[in-house]
Amino acid sequence: MTTLLVVDDTPETLGFLTDTLDGAGFTVLIATDGSSALELVDQITPDLVLMDAVMPGLDGFETCRRLKNDKLLTHLPVIFMTGLSETEDVVRGLAAGGIDYVTKPIVIDELLARIRVHLVNARITRGSRAALDATGRFLLATDNADQLLWCTPKAKQLLAELFPDSAGVLSGGLPPAIVERLRHLRLARSRASVRSYLDVGNRRLELSFLSSLGPDELLFRLTEVSESADEQLLQRSLELTCREAQVLLWISRGKSNREIGEILHISPRTVNKHLEQVFVKLGVENRAAAAARAVGCLM
Repeated sequence: MTTLLVVDDTPETLGFLTDTLDGAGFTVLIATDGSSALELVDQITPDLVLMDAVMPGLDGFETCRRLKNDKLLTHLPVIFMTGLSETEDVVRGLAAGGIDYVTKPIVIDELLARIRVHLVNARITRGSRAALDATGRFLLATDNADQLLWCTPKAKQLLAELFPDSAGVLSGGLPPAIVERLRHLRLARSRASVRSYLDVGNRRLELSFLSSLGPDELLFRLTEVSESADEQLLQRSLELTCREAQVLLWISRGKSNREIGEILHISPRTVNKHLEQVFVKLGVENRAAAAARAVGCLM
């Protein structure tokens, strides 16, 4: 599923865009300022960023420049959103690394059309391994026979930690349990969102299919799912139960109720009930507002 990051300091705009983009089939991450956007991108790389140009603190122009200073993110399309429409403002946004510019109030059909065009162009420009095989990414690629083609250093390190007795991690093969999960993902990759989970001791690994890089090259991402200090901080700061904090944390990371249920081993209905309690405790009305509170709390 395509992931978009919306960066805006206005709750109304965040709520509107989150609901609209989610309805259009995108996974939506949110950040309420430039600093939190940079921190979020360090953890999850979106496919495209919608960036408010004028924000307190680190504005959208400087945030975009810092993103583009990372050689791993030069391909990342950034569309600026703002009420500014003077030529010098447009030039400033493009000079900062933006690829397009839309003015508020946003015409949603136009925005969706621009998003889809830039996503296609970014994927063509990015190519296959050139922009992906880099440090800091937990990625690997297999062929259609589930044989390992290549693996980033981070992914290799994680697999070696989880499977210390499996020499195949270092010699070109993969542990049988990983091969089984990747085979499932390969066969199910026509679905909109494809993930599988594997428990290794007291650690949990999320495997997700990203894309086909060629006729016989499939790209997968590894993510370790674990309780973190972030959960504890949300629990203490917002007076939530442990489970409510877990649900809110994953909401802030763009996960759907179904995906959170898979991670936490509970039903989507149960996730929704916890989320209803979170809304009441935080005094908010929707997921976007709750996620914004979580992001603000974790800054």
